[in-house]
Amino acid sequence: MVSIQDPEVSVREAPPPSRWSRRREPWWWVPGAITVVTIAAVILVTLWQLHLSHLFSDTTTTGGDTGAHIAMPWYMRSMITHGHLTGWYPGWYDGMPLYTFYFTLPDFFVAVGSWIIPFNVAFKLGTILGSVLLPITAWACGRFFRLRPPIPTLLAAATLPFLFDYTYTIYGGNLFSTLAGEYAFSFGVALAILFLGLFAAAVREGRHRAWAAVVLAGCVLSHIVPGLYALGGAAVLTVIELLPARWGIGDKVFLFWRGDPDAVAVPRTRTLWRAVSTAGIGLLLTAFWLVPFGLQRSYATSMGYVNLTTYLHQLFPEADTWALVLAGIGVIMAVLLRSRFGLTVTVLGAAFALAEVFDPQGSLYNVRLLPMWFISVYLMAAWAFGVGCILVARGWRRARQLRWEQWEASFRQPALLAATGDGNGDGDDDGGSSADGNANVGGPAAPTPYGSYAPRRPRRPRWGPAAVTGAVIGVVAVMVVVVPPFLVSNSWGPVHLGPNEVTNWSSYNYTGYEGQSSYPEYRAVIGAMEQVSKHYGCGRTMWEYSDSENRFGTPEALMLLPYWTNGCIDSMEGLLFESSATTPYHFINQAELSTGPSEPEVGLPYAQTQGNVAIGVQHLQLLGVKYFLAESPEIEQQANANPSLQLVAKTGPWSYTYNSVLIHTTWEIYLVKNSPLVTPLSNAPAVLSGVDPAPSGWLDQSVAWYDHPNRWNVELAQGGPSSWPRTTVGDTRPPVRHVPTTRVTDVSTTDTTVSFHVSKVGTPVLVKVSYFPNWHASGANGPWRVTPNLMVVVPTSHDVTLSYGRSGVDYLGDFLTVLGVLALAALIGVPWWRSRQRRHGAHAAPS
Repeated sequence: MVSIQDPEVSVREAPPPSRWSRRREPWWWVPGAITVVTIAAVILVTLWQLHLSHLFSDTTTTGGDTGAHIAMPWYMRSMITHGHLTGWYPGWYDGMPLYTFYFTLPDFFVAVGSWIIPFNVAFKLGTILGSVLLPITAWACGRFFRLRPPIPTLLAAATLPFLFDYTYTIYGGNLFSTLAGEYAFSFGVALAILFLGLFAAAVREGRHRAWAAVVLAGCVLSHIVPGLYALGGAAVLTVIELLPARWGIGDKVFLFWRGDPDAVAVPRTRTLWRAVSTAGIGLLLTAFWLVPFGLQRSYATSMGYVNLTTYLHQLFPEADTWALVLAGIGVIMAVLLRSRFGLTVTVLGAAFALAEVFDPQGSLYNVRLLPMWFISVYLMAAWAFGVGCILVARGWRRARQLRWEQWEASFRQPALLAATGDGNGDGDDDGGSSADGNANVGGPAAPTPYGSYAPRRPRRPRWGPAAVTGAVIGVVAVMVVVVPPFLVSNSWGPVHLGPNEVTNWSSYNYTGYEGQSSYPEYRAVIGAMEQVSKHYGCGRTMWEYSDSENRFGTPEALMLLPYWTNGCIDSMEGLLFESSATTPYHFINQAELSTGPSEPEVGLPYAQTQGNVAIGVQHLQLLGVKYFLAESPEIEQQANANPSLQLVAKTGPWSYTYNSVLIHTTWEIYLVKNSPLVTPLSNAPAVLSGVDPAPSGWLDQSVAWYDHPNRWNVELAQGGPSSWPRTTVGDTRPPVRHVPTTRVTDVSTTDTTVSFHVSKVGTPVLVKVSYFPNWHASGANGPWRVTPNLMVVVPTSHDVTLSYGRSGVDYLGDFLTVLGVLALAALIGVPWWRSRQRRHGAHAAPS
């Protein structure tokens, strides 16, 4: 077996100076400077392509999902002032639980930052925060793993090709995904990489445990997929620490396929305590969000996206061949050298690749796992390159040392001594010493073993092997791979370079809605809705969907109706499809009321009623929608003939070009008649029994009811008082039980309350707001969930108020988070107290 030792323990190399002594020598600062330059270069290239001037302009970000995301941190500002990070948002889908099923931390930073700088600028900076932090956290990860230079610097450099990877554009992590709206994912990736390094130090050395817990919490609150990566890394690192210490798994010394008999074993109980307490505190800190996220999933929606199965193309794209080859070499090297970092990243990358292949259909869209595979590939490629540089540099140093030693040793060879004289022979003392020890300077010079050549004496190394040259070569190589497409229009050389698209995407996004050619039309539509609301009141709006609405900056532009109108005009369609159980019914409506619906949720019966405006209007009435906004002649023709719609405003005509065709359009705004927010029922709801508790169980029964208006005389309920009739799954004729009539008046709403007056108590009242367990009724029993996803209460008082508050699940999560905060305080405070006591005892000890 061969051991590749560090320079400081090598018999052929003088030990390098200590950290502090190096600072007293010339050029001690060079490795650190190279690191700073590398990280700065990655960030500057990123900002260059993101257009720094646009980032600091006060325009409203658009582009993909990002153009609708902006409404969320704006609303979070009001939630923060009430002491909440999650809450009820009335602006989308008949109301929805905001941030219960989505990630809070990145938008929290945006909301807080917007109180210091303009909101639009704060939002833009928030979207790129994860991308800018990634090279810093990658470098820090290497440092916490105690990887030798230049590897931490190379890890930072490797984030640049990852950020500009163009083999996918929406799954997360890279800049394309960030610009498409996945900025929370990007922030989570940066924190996941940082957590790996912190946890590696925590579980092996007991250092940075508190920071590791906090970063883990931040990672989970940023995105669940990077959070799973972080937790998986914690598990792998814990298992490595539980393996016998003599196996020598680490990064401080390269052990080529042999153990370390001198390693000191750490008690397994200590290792497990460090690991479990650190990860446990991190998860407890997230419990206020994680517990409701996990326990209330039955009130979310699964979009049913079909997993992609082109696995080879997804995992091994041709454009990333260079990184894949280097990473493959790195896997072999990690096993041979028993590198803790290399083995951890290898196992994580392999786990996420296998999860992408074997992910069950419907549980998680499998391609969302791809970014964690690619970040593993790039980190392993950087690690392999860094180790290779170190081994080459050490081999070169040893070769120089060996040549010098051979040159010195040659003077002690007998043949050479005989030629030059040893001072005791019979011949002349040529070039030797006289009897009194003085040099015989008058004689001829002594020959050397190499004739006229004398090797240079090796200097004591200023830095570790390849600490400077390896970093310089690495960052230059990365720049060669990434930057040329920004300067030239075509690919060149042996590396398959991608198209120059990030700069175009970022310019499109950050010039904002205001920079789009159809912005006057967009503002006219918003202005028309504002004017209509002054005459007919605030309320919800259903708008006709069309891909051509991308002319505003994104097809989701009208989702910002509540943002532009300060919450007066809500949009039935919102961004977070999976966060509302009302989502499926909206997309059924969209298919009925649009000529080119998006139909994103898989498995819904769109074809049954597609293009049928009449039934679409009935659905709007059922959901309490006040306005309908149409733009295509086909839909407007049906709308004008519908007696339940009243045309109240127009804007246009407007002209635009879509798919190279000049199109003229006029937006028509209709008031939906007979669509009150609160209405009494004529018949008692029928409680449905035998429903599968999974989200699909209620959805299947509710959609079947929703698509047949002749069944709407009896609402199906998920629960209710014993006086209500019962029915079973599949029963299309539930019992009809008439109830006394009552009249509803004085309906008023706020963001989190609905209040009304009834003339008679005891009669069920339908409240057309999306059901969620956090709703509570005052002056009534309930609320109970009824089809499709609305609420019913039974008034016990003439004045009824429904309010959105905390549920038992929320209180459980809050309690666990408080425990996490206390545990974190103990994790910080106990070592500090013990250290203080030791110092006090040392000062008090007699001399």
